[in-house]
Amino acid sequence: MSTSTEFLAPPRRFLRECRRTGSSRKVSDSTGAELSGTDLLRKAVALGRVIAREVPVSDSGTVGVYLPPTVAATVVNAALALRKLVAVNLNYTLNDELLNYCLADAGVECTLTSRKFLEKRPADLKGRVICLEDFKPLVSIGDKLAAVAASMLPVSLVEGQLGLTSIAADDLLTVIYTSGSTGRPKGVMLTHGNIAAQVDSLPRAVHLKDDDTTVGILPFFHAFGFTTTLWWPLTLPTRAVHHVNPLDAKTVGQIAEKYAATILITTPTFLRAYLKRCTPQQFGKLEIVIAGAEKLDGKLREDFRAKFGVEPVEGYGATELSPFVSCNIPEERRTDTSRPGTKHGTIGRPLPGQTIRVVDPDSGEQLAGGAEGMLQVSGPNIMKGYLNLPEKTAEVRDGDWYVTGDLGFVDADGFVHITGRLTRFSKIGGEMVPHQKIEEELLRACGDTDDEDAGVLLAVTAVPDPKKGERIVVLHRPLPRPVEQVVSSLSDAGLPNLWIPDRDAFAEVDEIPVLGSGKLDLASVRAAAAERFARTAATPSVSESGST
Repeated sequence: MSTSTEFLAPPRRFLRECRRTGSSRKVSDSTGAELSGTDLLRKAVALGRVIAREVPVSDSGTVGVYLPPTVAATVVNAALALRKLVAVNLNYTLNDELLNYCLADAGVECTLTSRKFLEKRPADLKGRVICLEDFKPLVSIGDKLAAVAASMLPVSLVEGQLGLTSIAADDLLTVIYTSGSTGRPKGVMLTHGNIAAQVDSLPRAVHLKDDDTTVGILPFFHAFGFTTTLWWPLTLPTRAVHHVNPLDAKTVGQIAEKYAATILITTPTFLRAYLKRCTPQQFGKLEIVIAGAEKLDGKLREDFRAKFGVEPVEGYGATELSPFVSCNIPEERRTDTSRPGTKHGTIGRPLPGQTIRVVDPDSGEQLAGGAEGMLQVSGPNIMKGYLNLPEKTAEVRDGDWYVTGDLGFVDADGFVHITGRLTRFSKIGGEMVPHQKIEEELLRACGDTDDEDAGVLLAVTAVPDPKKGERIVVLHRPLPRPVEQVVSSLSDAGLPNLWIPDRDAFAEVDEIPVLGSGKLDLASVRAAAAERFARTAATPSVSESGST
Protein backbone atom coordinates (compact mmCIF):
# COMPACT_ATOMS: atom_id res chain seq x y z
CA MET A 1 0.00 0.00 0.00
CA SER A 2 1.13 3.56 -0.57
CA THR A 3 2.91 5.31 2.24
CA SER A 4 1.07 7.96 4.22
CA THR A 5 2.79 10.79 2.31
CA GLU A 6 1.68 9.35 -1.03
CA PHE A 7 -1.76 8.14 -0.02
CA LEU A 8 -4.71 9.87 -1.64
CA ALA A 9 -8.02 8.86 -0.10
CA PRO A 10 -11.00 8.41 -2.45
CA PRO A 11 -12.66 11.73 -1.45
CA ARG A 12 -9.43 13.58 -2.30
CA ARG A 13 -9.33 11.80 -5.66
CA PHE A 14 -13.01 12.68 -6.13
CA LEU A 15 -12.25 16.36 -5.55
CA ARG A 16 -9.45 16.31 -8.11
CA GLU A 17 -11.44 14.37 -10.69
CA CYS A 18 -14.46 16.68 -10.45
CA ARG A 19 -12.18 19.68 -10.87
CA ARG A 20 -10.56 18.05 -13.91
CA THR A 21 -13.91 17.15 -15.46
CA GLY A 22 -15.31 20.64 -14.97
CA SER A 23 -18.42 21.37 -17.02
CA SER A 24 -18.36 18.00 -18.78
CA ARG A 25 -20.93 15.39 -17.79
CA LYS A 26 -19.81 13.10 -14.98
CA VAL A 27 -22.87 11.17 -13.76
CA SER A 28 -26.43 10.67 -14.97
CA ASP A 29 -29.31 8.26 -14.53
CA SER A 30 -32.37 6.90 -16.29
CA THR A 31 -34.63 9.64 -14.85
CA GLY A 32 -32.81 12.21 -16.94
CA ALA A 33 -30.80 13.63 -14.05
CA GLU A 34 -27.32 14.74 -15.13
CA LEU A 35 -24.45 16.40 -13.30
CA SER A 36 -21.16 17.76 -14.57
CA GLY A 37 -18.03 17.33 -12.54
CA THR A 38 -18.37 20.87 -11.17
CA ASP A 39 -22.05 20.47 -10.25
CA LEU A 40 -21.46 17.07 -8.67
CA LEU A 41 -18.71 18.47 -6.45
CA ARG A 42 -20.78 21.49 -5.46
CA LYS A 43 -23.83 19.44 -4.57
CA ALA A 44 -21.75 16.96 -2.55
CA VAL A 45 -20.06 19.77 -0.60
CA ALA A 46 -23.33 21.58 0.11
CA LEU A 47 -25.14 18.39 1.12
CA GLY A 48 -22.22 17.38 3.30
CA ARG A 49 -22.48 20.65 5.24
CA VAL A 50 -26.20 20.11 5.81
CA ILE A 51 -25.56 16.53 6.92
CA ALA A 52 -22.96 17.77 9.39
CA ARG A 53 -25.59 20.06 10.98
CA GLU A 54 -28.74 17.97 10.74
CA VAL A 55 -27.84 14.28 10.87
CA PRO A 56 -27.21 12.64 14.25
CA VAL A 57 -24.09 10.47 14.10
CA SER A 58 -22.83 8.13 16.80
CA ASP A 59 -19.19 7.61 17.70
CA SER A 60 -19.06 4.97 14.95
CA GLY A 61 -19.45 7.71 12.34
CA THR A 62 -21.91 5.59 10.37
CA VAL A 63 -24.87 6.88 8.36
CA GLY A 64 -27.45 4.65 6.69
CA VAL A 65 -28.29 5.11 3.02
CA TYR A 66 -31.51 3.58 1.72
CA LEU A 67 -31.42 4.49 -1.96
CA PRO A 68 -31.10 2.75 -5.33
CA PRO A 69 -28.19 3.54 -7.71
CA THR A 70 -29.03 7.02 -8.99
CA VAL A 71 -27.48 10.47 -9.27
CA ALA A 72 -28.98 11.26 -5.85
CA ALA A 73 -27.38 8.20 -4.24
CA THR A 74 -24.07 9.15 -5.86
CA VAL A 75 -24.22 12.65 -4.35
CA VAL A 76 -25.11 11.24 -0.92
CA ASN A 77 -22.20 8.80 -0.88
CA ALA A 78 -19.78 11.46 -2.07
CA ALA A 79 -21.08 13.94 0.53
CA LEU A 80 -20.62 11.42 3.35
CA ALA A 81 -17.07 10.68 2.23
CA LEU A 82 -16.20 14.38 2.10
CA ARG A 83 -17.39 14.68 5.71
CA LYS A 84 -15.31 11.61 6.69
CA LEU A 85 -18.46 9.68 7.59
CA VAL A 86 -18.99 5.96 6.96
CA ALA A 87 -21.71 5.08 4.45
CA VAL A 88 -23.81 2.00 5.16
CA ASN A 89 -25.75 1.42 1.93
CA LEU A 90 -28.65 -0.79 2.95
CA ASN A 91 -29.74 -3.82 0.96
CA TYR A 92 -33.32 -2.88 0.12
CA THR A 93 -34.12 -6.47 -0.90
CA LEU A 94 -33.91 -7.51 2.78
CA ASN A 95 -36.88 -7.62 5.13
CA ASP A 96 -37.32 -5.09 7.93
CA GLU A 97 -35.89 -7.43 10.57
CA LEU A 98 -32.59 -7.84 8.73
CA LEU A 99 -32.42 -4.19 7.71
CA ASN A 100 -32.76 -3.11 11.32
CA TYR A 101 -30.24 -5.74 12.39
CA CYS A 102 -27.73 -4.11 10.02
CA LEU A 103 -28.54 -0.64 11.36
CA ALA A 104 -28.10 -1.74 14.96
CA ASP A 105 -24.94 -3.71 14.24
CA ALA A 106 -23.33 -0.73 12.49
CA GLY A 107 -24.44 1.73 15.16
CA VAL A 108 -26.44 3.78 12.66
CA GLU A 109 -28.57 6.48 14.26
CA CYS A 110 -29.92 8.05 11.09
CA THR A 111 -30.74 6.80 7.61
CA LEU A 112 -30.97 8.95 4.49
CA THR A 113 -33.57 8.03 1.89
CA SER A 114 -36.24 9.63 -0.31
CA ARG A 115 -40.02 9.64 -0.18
CA LYS A 116 -40.22 8.48 -3.77
CA PHE A 117 -38.11 5.42 -3.05
CA LEU A 118 -39.94 4.65 0.19
CA GLU A 119 -43.16 4.52 -1.80
CA LYS A 120 -41.65 1.82 -4.00
CA ARG A 121 -39.73 0.01 -1.25
CA PRO A 122 -41.52 0.64 2.06
CA ALA A 123 -39.42 -0.15 5.11
CA ASP A 124 -39.90 0.33 8.84
CA LEU A 125 -36.40 1.52 9.64
CA LYS A 126 -35.43 2.08 13.26
CA GLY A 127 -33.80 5.30 14.38
CA ARG A 128 -34.20 8.61 12.63
CA VAL A 129 -35.06 8.61 8.94
CA ILE A 130 -34.51 11.76 6.87
CA CYS A 131 -35.74 12.14 3.31
CA LEU A 132 -33.55 14.05 0.89
CA GLU A 133 -36.48 16.20 -0.11
CA ASP A 134 -36.39 17.72 3.39
CA PHE A 135 -32.78 18.86 2.95
CA LYS A 136 -33.48 21.29 0.12
CA PRO A 137 -34.81 24.19 2.25
CA LEU A 138 -31.96 23.65 4.71
CA VAL A 139 -29.22 24.54 2.23
CA SER A 140 -28.05 28.01 3.27
CA ILE A 141 -26.32 30.78 1.35
CA GLY A 142 -23.17 29.83 3.26
CA ASP A 143 -23.47 26.22 2.03
CA LYS A 144 -23.82 27.39 -1.55
CA LEU A 145 -20.85 29.74 -1.27
CA ALA A 146 -18.72 26.98 0.26
CA ALA A 147 -19.73 24.68 -2.59
CA VAL A 148 -18.72 27.22 -5.21
CA ALA A 149 -15.44 27.86 -3.40
CA ALA A 150 -14.67 24.13 -3.41
CA SER A 151 -14.86 24.16 -7.19
CA MET A 152 -12.62 27.22 -7.59
CA LEU A 153 -10.09 27.56 -4.77
CA PRO A 154 -6.75 25.70 -4.90
CA VAL A 155 -7.27 21.99 -4.25
CA SER A 156 -4.84 21.96 -1.33
CA LEU A 157 -6.81 24.74 0.37
CA VAL A 158 -10.13 22.93 -0.15
CA GLU A 159 -8.67 19.71 1.23
CA GLY A 160 -7.45 21.56 4.28
CA GLN A 161 -10.83 23.18 4.88
CA LEU A 162 -12.58 19.82 4.64
CA GLY A 163 -9.94 18.03 6.71
CA LEU A 164 -9.38 15.44 3.99
CA THR A 165 -5.61 15.29 4.46
CA SER A 166 -6.13 13.64 7.85
CA ILE A 167 -7.78 10.57 6.31
CA ALA A 168 -5.60 7.50 6.82
CA ALA A 169 -5.60 4.41 4.63
CA ASP A 170 -7.02 2.35 7.51
CA ASP A 171 -9.98 4.67 8.14
CA LEU A 172 -13.37 3.23 7.22
CA LEU A 173 -15.11 4.39 4.06
CA THR A 174 -18.05 2.00 4.17
CA VAL A 175 -19.56 -1.05 5.82
CA ILE A 176 -21.11 -3.39 3.28
CA TYR A 177 -23.34 -6.12 4.61
CA THR A 178 -22.95 -9.45 2.94
CA SER A 179 -25.99 -11.05 1.43
CA GLY A 180 -26.88 -13.10 4.44
CA SER A 181 -26.71 -16.17 2.20
CA THR A 182 -25.20 -18.08 5.10
CA GLY A 183 -27.22 -16.60 7.96
CA ARG A 184 -27.39 -13.08 9.37
CA PRO A 185 -25.54 -10.51 7.27
CA LYS A 186 -21.95 -9.76 8.23
CA GLY A 187 -20.70 -6.19 8.03
CA VAL A 188 -17.60 -6.05 5.85
CA MET A 189 -15.45 -3.06 6.81
CA LEU A 190 -13.84 -1.52 3.74
CA THR A 191 -11.34 1.27 4.22
CA HIS A 192 -10.26 4.27 2.19
CA GLY A 193 -7.09 2.31 1.47
CA ASN A 194 -9.06 -0.69 0.20
CA ILE A 195 -10.99 1.36 -2.35
CA ALA A 196 -7.95 3.44 -3.27
CA ALA A 197 -6.09 0.22 -4.08
CA GLN A 198 -8.89 -0.81 -6.43
CA VAL A 199 -8.88 2.61 -8.05
CA ASP A 200 -5.11 2.35 -8.57
CA SER A 201 -5.27 -1.14 -10.05
CA LEU A 202 -7.80 -0.53 -12.83
CA PRO A 203 -5.83 1.88 -15.06
CA ARG A 204 -2.75 -0.28 -14.57
CA ALA A 205 -4.60 -3.22 -16.13
CA VAL A 206 -7.14 -1.59 -18.45
CA HIS A 207 -6.58 1.23 -20.92
CA LEU A 208 -9.24 3.80 -20.02
CA LYS A 209 -10.48 6.64 -22.21
CA ASP A 210 -11.78 10.02 -21.08
CA ASP A 211 -15.10 9.41 -22.82
CA ASP A 212 -15.63 5.94 -21.32
CA THR A 213 -19.10 5.65 -19.81
CA THR A 214 -20.04 2.84 -17.43
CA VAL A 215 -23.60 1.53 -17.24
CA GLY A 216 -24.28 1.43 -13.50
CA ILE A 217 -26.90 -1.22 -12.86
CA LEU A 218 -25.38 -2.76 -9.73
CA PRO A 219 -26.70 -1.53 -6.35
CA PHE A 220 -24.33 0.37 -4.08
CA PHE A 221 -25.05 -2.06 -1.24
CA HIS A 222 -23.18 -4.61 -3.32
CA ALA A 223 -19.38 -4.37 -3.33
CA PHE A 224 -19.13 -4.55 -7.13
CA GLY A 225 -21.57 -1.67 -7.43
CA PHE A 226 -19.96 0.39 -4.66
CA THR A 227 -16.49 0.13 -6.17
CA THR A 228 -16.91 -0.27 -9.91
CA THR A 229 -19.99 1.82 -10.72
CA LEU A 230 -19.75 4.37 -7.88
CA TRP A 231 -16.14 5.05 -6.87
CA TRP A 232 -14.37 4.15 -10.10
CA PRO A 233 -16.30 6.81 -12.07
CA LEU A 234 -16.01 9.27 -9.17
CA THR A 235 -12.23 9.03 -9.01
CA LEU A 236 -11.15 8.07 -12.55
CA PRO A 237 -11.58 9.85 -15.91
CA THR A 238 -14.73 7.91 -16.76
CA ARG A 239 -18.45 8.65 -16.53
CA ALA A 240 -21.41 6.68 -15.20
CA VAL A 241 -25.09 6.37 -16.06
CA HIS A 242 -27.26 4.54 -13.54
CA HIS A 243 -30.53 2.62 -13.55
CA VAL A 244 -32.27 1.17 -10.53
CA ASN A 245 -33.40 -2.15 -11.97
CA PRO A 246 -30.73 -4.32 -13.63
CA LEU A 247 -33.35 -6.66 -15.13
CA ASP A 248 -35.19 -3.80 -16.83
CA ALA A 249 -33.40 -4.53 -20.08
CA LYS A 250 -35.48 -2.09 -22.10
CA THR A 251 -34.34 0.91 -20.06
CA VAL A 252 -30.78 -0.37 -19.70
CA GLY A 253 -30.57 -0.58 -23.48
CA GLN A 254 -32.01 2.90 -23.88
CA ILE A 255 -29.54 4.61 -21.53
CA ALA A 256 -26.63 2.65 -22.99
CA GLU A 257 -27.52 4.00 -26.42
CA LYS A 258 -28.31 7.54 -25.23
CA TYR A 259 -25.02 7.93 -23.37
CA ALA A 260 -22.86 5.88 -25.79
CA ALA A 261 -21.91 3.50 -22.97
CA THR A 262 -18.58 1.72 -23.44
CA ILE A 263 -18.33 -0.28 -20.20
CA LEU A 264 -20.81 -2.71 -18.67
CA ILE A 265 -20.05 -4.47 -15.38
CA THR A 266 -22.73 -6.98 -14.64
CA THR A 267 -23.61 -10.62 -13.94
CA PRO A 268 -24.43 -13.49 -16.32
CA THR A 269 -28.03 -13.42 -15.05
CA PHE A 270 -28.44 -9.84 -16.22
CA LEU A 271 -26.57 -10.50 -19.47
CA ARG A 272 -29.19 -13.08 -20.41
CA ALA A 273 -31.91 -10.45 -20.08
CA TYR A 274 -29.99 -7.98 -22.26
CA LEU A 275 -29.27 -10.65 -24.85
CA LYS A 276 -32.99 -11.24 -25.28
CA ARG A 277 -34.34 -7.72 -25.10
CA CYS A 278 -31.67 -5.21 -26.15
CA THR A 279 -30.86 -4.31 -29.75
CA PRO A 280 -27.41 -4.31 -31.37
CA GLN A 281 -27.73 -0.55 -31.86
CA GLN A 282 -28.29 0.04 -28.14
CA PHE A 283 -25.08 -1.74 -27.20
CA GLY A 284 -23.26 -0.59 -30.29
CA LYS A 285 -20.58 1.38 -28.40
CA LEU A 286 -19.78 -1.25 -25.75
CA GLU A 287 -16.11 -2.23 -25.66
CA ILE A 288 -15.74 -3.76 -22.19
CA VAL A 289 -18.27 -6.19 -20.69
CA ILE A 290 -17.20 -7.81 -17.43
CA ALA A 291 -19.35 -10.44 -15.75
CA GLY A 292 -18.89 -11.54 -12.16
CA ALA A 293 -20.73 -13.09 -9.18
CA GLU A 294 -21.32 -16.37 -11.05
CA LYS A 295 -19.73 -18.47 -13.77
CA LEU A 296 -19.96 -17.09 -17.30
CA ASP A 297 -21.34 -19.76 -19.60
CA GLY A 298 -19.52 -20.19 -22.89
CA LYS A 299 -22.71 -20.23 -24.94
CA LEU A 300 -23.92 -17.00 -23.34
CA ARG A 301 -20.57 -15.40 -24.11
CA GLU A 302 -20.68 -16.46 -27.75
CA ASP A 303 -24.33 -15.50 -28.25
CA PHE A 304 -23.69 -12.05 -26.75
CA ARG A 305 -20.68 -11.51 -29.00
CA ALA A 306 -22.59 -12.64 -32.07
CA LYS A 307 -25.42 -10.17 -31.41
CA PHE A 308 -23.57 -7.15 -30.04
CA GLY A 309 -20.04 -7.51 -31.41
CA VAL A 310 -18.41 -7.39 -27.98
CA GLU A 311 -17.35 -10.45 -26.03
CA PRO A 312 -18.06 -10.58 -22.29
CA VAL A 313 -15.12 -11.58 -20.11
CA GLU A 314 -15.16 -13.05 -16.65
CA GLY A 315 -13.96 -11.38 -13.49
CA TYR A 316 -13.75 -12.58 -9.92
CA GLY A 317 -13.91 -11.08 -6.48
CA ALA A 318 -15.50 -11.03 -3.06
CA THR A 319 -17.02 -8.37 -0.84
CA GLU A 320 -14.17 -8.94 1.58
CA LEU A 321 -11.70 -8.06 -1.20
CA SER A 322 -13.23 -4.71 -2.17
CA PRO A 323 -14.18 -6.70 -4.40
CA PHE A 324 -12.14 -7.24 -7.61
CA VAL A 325 -9.31 -9.77 -7.43
CA SER A 326 -8.76 -10.85 -11.02
CA CYS A 327 -10.21 -10.25 -14.44
CA ASN A 328 -9.82 -11.10 -18.08
CA ILE A 329 -9.01 -7.97 -20.06
CA PRO A 330 -10.35 -7.43 -23.60
CA GLU A 331 -7.37 -7.62 -25.94
CA GLU A 332 -7.83 -4.14 -27.40
CA ARG A 333 -8.01 -2.57 -23.91
CA ARG A 334 -5.15 -4.33 -22.09
CA THR A 335 -2.25 -2.16 -20.92
CA ASP A 336 0.21 -5.07 -21.01
CA THR A 337 0.43 -5.87 -24.70
CA SER A 338 3.23 -8.39 -24.22
CA ARG A 339 0.82 -11.18 -23.32
CA PRO A 340 -2.82 -12.14 -23.93
CA GLY A 341 -5.38 -10.46 -21.72
CA THR A 342 -8.08 -13.11 -21.96
CA LYS A 343 -8.33 -16.86 -21.62
CA HIS A 344 -11.90 -18.12 -21.73
CA GLY A 345 -12.95 -20.45 -18.96
CA THR A 346 -10.74 -18.63 -16.45
CA ILE A 347 -11.25 -15.65 -14.15
CA GLY A 348 -8.21 -13.90 -15.61
CA ARG A 349 -4.98 -12.89 -13.92
CA PRO A 350 -4.74 -11.10 -10.56
CA LEU A 351 -5.07 -7.33 -10.84
CA PRO A 352 -1.91 -5.30 -10.22
CA GLY A 353 -1.06 -5.16 -6.53
CA GLN A 354 -2.71 -8.47 -5.70
CA THR A 355 -1.32 -11.98 -5.40
CA ILE A 356 -3.11 -15.32 -5.55
CA ARG A 357 -1.65 -18.50 -4.13
CA VAL A 358 -2.98 -22.05 -3.96
CA VAL A 359 -2.76 -24.05 -0.73
CA ASP A 360 -3.77 -27.48 0.44
CA PRO A 361 -7.27 -27.08 2.00
CA ASP A 362 -6.35 -29.33 4.93
CA SER A 363 -2.71 -28.57 5.71
CA GLY A 364 -2.51 -25.00 4.42
CA GLU A 365 0.74 -25.86 2.65
CA GLN A 366 1.37 -23.85 -0.50
CA LEU A 367 1.10 -25.97 -3.64
CA ALA A 368 3.21 -25.85 -6.77
CA GLY A 369 2.00 -24.13 -9.92
CA GLY A 370 -0.80 -25.96 -11.69
CA ALA A 371 -1.86 -27.91 -8.60
CA GLU A 372 -5.48 -27.63 -7.48
CA GLY A 373 -6.29 -26.38 -4.01
CA MET A 374 -7.74 -23.53 -1.98
CA LEU A 375 -7.27 -20.03 -3.42
CA GLN A 376 -5.92 -17.36 -1.09
CA VAL A 377 -5.45 -13.67 -1.89
CA SER A 378 -3.00 -11.11 -0.57
CA GLY A 379 -3.03 -7.37 -1.24
CA PRO A 380 -4.11 -3.93 -0.01
CA ASN A 381 -7.70 -4.66 -1.01
CA ILE A 382 -8.34 -7.10 1.88
CA MET A 383 -11.05 -5.83 4.21
CA LYS A 384 -10.29 -4.45 7.65
CA GLY A 385 -12.48 -7.22 9.03
CA TYR A 386 -16.04 -8.15 9.85
CA LEU A 387 -17.68 -5.53 12.05
CA ASN A 388 -18.04 -6.78 15.65
CA LEU A 389 -17.03 -10.30 14.58
CA PRO A 390 -13.30 -10.79 15.29
CA GLU A 391 -13.72 -14.57 15.44
CA LYS A 392 -15.31 -14.64 11.97
CA THR A 393 -12.55 -12.38 10.69
CA ALA A 394 -9.91 -14.76 12.02
CA GLU A 395 -11.60 -17.68 10.24
CA VAL A 396 -10.96 -16.14 6.82
CA ARG A 397 -7.46 -14.86 7.48
CA ASP A 398 -4.24 -16.81 7.18
CA GLY A 399 -1.69 -14.20 8.17
CA ASP A 400 -1.67 -11.64 5.39
CA TRP A 401 -3.80 -13.88 3.19
CA TYR A 402 -7.58 -13.97 2.75
CA VAL A 403 -9.05 -17.47 2.51
CA THR A 404 -11.55 -17.33 -0.35
CA GLY A 405 -13.26 -20.68 0.13
CA ASP A 406 -12.89 -21.28 -3.60
CA LEU A 407 -10.99 -24.17 -5.14
CA GLY A 408 -8.86 -23.74 -8.23
CA PHE A 409 -5.42 -23.52 -9.76
CA VAL A 410 -3.14 -21.10 -11.59
CA ASP A 411 -1.96 -22.23 -15.01
CA ALA A 412 1.43 -21.67 -16.63
CA ASP A 413 0.26 -18.39 -18.18
CA GLY A 414 -0.84 -16.98 -14.84
CA PHE A 415 -4.57 -17.33 -15.48
CA VAL A 416 -6.67 -18.49 -12.53
CA HIS A 417 -9.14 -21.33 -12.92
CA ILE A 418 -12.03 -21.85 -10.47
CA THR A 419 -12.93 -25.52 -10.10
CA GLY A 420 -15.45 -25.36 -7.28
CA ARG A 421 -16.44 -23.79 -4.01
CA LEU A 422 -15.58 -25.56 -0.80
CA THR A 423 -18.60 -24.06 0.88
CA ARG A 424 -20.98 -25.30 -1.83
CA PHE A 425 -20.11 -28.93 -1.38
CA SER A 426 -21.90 -31.75 0.38
CA LYS A 427 -20.08 -34.61 2.03
CA ILE A 428 -21.96 -37.76 1.10
CA GLY A 429 -20.57 -41.21 1.70
CA GLY A 430 -17.22 -39.66 2.55
CA GLU A 431 -17.03 -37.87 -0.83
CA MET A 432 -17.27 -34.13 -1.46
CA VAL A 433 -20.08 -33.51 -3.95
CA PRO A 434 -19.95 -30.10 -5.74
CA HIS A 435 -23.30 -28.34 -6.06
CA GLN A 436 -22.10 -25.95 -8.76
CA LYS A 437 -20.93 -28.74 -11.06
CA ILE A 438 -24.30 -30.47 -10.79
CA GLU A 439 -26.04 -27.18 -11.59
CA GLU A 440 -23.92 -26.74 -14.70
CA GLU A 441 -24.76 -30.20 -15.99
CA LEU A 442 -28.46 -29.75 -15.19
CA LEU A 443 -28.55 -26.50 -17.15
CA ARG A 444 -26.72 -28.12 -20.02
CA ALA A 445 -29.25 -30.95 -20.00
CA CYS A 446 -32.12 -28.46 -20.06
CA GLY A 447 -30.71 -26.54 -23.03
CA ASP A 448 -31.73 -22.98 -23.95
CA THR A 449 -35.10 -22.35 -22.30
CA ASP A 450 -35.58 -18.92 -23.95
CA ASP A 451 -37.41 -17.89 -20.80
CA GLU A 452 -38.76 -14.35 -21.11
CA ASP A 453 -38.32 -13.38 -17.48
CA ALA A 454 -34.61 -14.31 -17.64
CA GLY A 455 -34.77 -15.69 -14.11
CA VAL A 456 -32.59 -18.42 -12.67
CA LEU A 457 -33.91 -21.80 -13.79
CA LEU A 458 -32.68 -24.02 -10.99
CA ALA A 459 -30.52 -24.31 -7.89
CA VAL A 460 -28.82 -27.26 -6.26
CA THR A 461 -28.58 -27.45 -2.50
CA ALA A 462 -28.71 -30.10 0.22
CA VAL A 463 -30.96 -31.11 3.07
CA PRO A 464 -30.01 -33.28 6.07
CA ASP A 465 -30.38 -37.02 5.61
CA PRO A 466 -30.56 -39.42 8.58
CA LYS A 467 -28.50 -42.08 6.79
CA LYS A 468 -26.06 -40.24 4.54
CA GLY A 469 -25.75 -37.01 6.46
CA GLU A 470 -26.88 -34.93 3.49
CA ARG A 471 -28.99 -35.37 0.40
CA ILE A 472 -28.68 -33.43 -2.86
CA VAL A 473 -31.93 -31.72 -3.90
CA VAL A 474 -32.92 -29.43 -6.78
CA LEU A 475 -35.29 -26.47 -6.73
CA HIS A 476 -36.45 -25.47 -10.20
CA ARG A 477 -38.93 -23.50 -12.18
CA PRO A 478 -40.81 -25.38 -14.94
CA LEU A 479 -38.24 -27.40 -16.88
CA PRO A 480 -38.26 -27.70 -20.68
CA ARG A 481 -37.79 -31.47 -20.39
CA PRO A 482 -39.26 -34.14 -18.09
CA VAL A 483 -37.25 -34.67 -14.93
CA GLU A 484 -36.58 -38.28 -15.89
CA GLN A 485 -34.84 -37.18 -19.08
CA VAL A 486 -32.82 -34.56 -17.23
CA VAL A 487 -31.64 -37.10 -14.67
CA SER A 488 -30.76 -39.52 -17.45
CA SER A 489 -28.69 -36.80 -19.13
CA LEU A 490 -26.62 -36.40 -15.96
CA SER A 491 -25.69 -40.06 -16.12
CA ASP A 492 -24.89 -39.78 -19.83
CA ALA A 493 -22.63 -36.80 -19.03
CA GLY A 494 -20.50 -39.08 -16.88
CA LEU A 495 -21.39 -37.71 -13.45
CA PRO A 496 -20.79 -40.19 -10.63
CA ASN A 497 -23.96 -41.84 -9.39
CA LEU A 498 -23.41 -40.26 -5.98
CA TRP A 499 -23.73 -36.81 -7.57
CA ILE A 500 -26.99 -37.48 -9.44
CA PRO A 501 -30.15 -36.39 -7.60
CA ASP A 502 -33.00 -38.86 -7.30
CA ARG A 503 -36.21 -38.28 -9.23
CA ASP A 504 -37.97 -37.28 -6.03
CA ALA A 505 -35.21 -34.80 -5.19
CA PHE A 506 -36.64 -32.27 -7.66
CA ALA A 507 -39.15 -29.67 -6.45
CA GLU A 508 -40.82 -27.10 -8.68
CA VAL A 509 -41.08 -23.56 -7.28
CA ASP A 510 -42.40 -20.26 -8.62
CA GLU A 511 -38.97 -18.66 -8.64
CA ILE A 512 -35.40 -19.26 -7.51
CA PRO A 513 -34.31 -16.82 -4.78
CA VAL A 514 -31.54 -14.47 -5.92
CA LEU A 515 -29.78 -11.50 -4.38
CA GLY A 516 -29.59 -7.95 -5.72
CA SER A 517 -26.41 -8.95 -7.54
CA GLY A 518 -28.15 -11.81 -9.38
CA LYS A 519 -26.25 -14.38 -7.35
CA LEU A 520 -28.12 -17.26 -5.70
CA ASP A 521 -29.50 -16.39 -2.26
CA LEU A 522 -28.17 -19.54 -0.61
CA ALA A 523 -29.96 -18.96 2.69
CA SER A 524 -33.35 -18.64 0.99
CA VAL A 525 -32.61 -21.58 -1.30
CA ARG A 526 -31.82 -23.77 1.69
CA ALA A 527 -34.89 -22.58 3.58
CA ALA A 528 -37.14 -23.29 0.60
CA ALA A 529 -35.59 -26.73 0.20
CA ALA A 530 -36.06 -27.54 3.88
CA GLU A 531 -39.71 -26.56 3.63
CA ARG A 532 -40.37 -28.54 0.45
CA PHE A 533 -38.56 -31.64 1.61
CA ALA A 534 -40.28 -31.79 4.97
CA ARG A 535 -39.25 -35.38 5.63
CA THR A 536 -35.78 -34.06 6.48
CA ALA A 537 -34.88 -31.75 9.35
CA ALA A 538 -34.89 -28.05 8.53
CA THR A 539 -31.31 -27.57 9.70
CA PRO A 540 -29.10 -25.53 7.32
CA SER A 541 -26.42 -27.53 5.57
CA VAL A 542 -23.06 -26.89 7.19
CA SER A 543 -21.31 -27.53 3.89
CA GLU A 544 -22.95 -24.51 2.30
CA SER A 545 -22.12 -22.00 5.00
CA GLY A 546 -19.28 -19.57 4.49
CA SER A 547 -18.44 -16.36 2.74
CA THR A 548 -20.65 -14.82 0.12
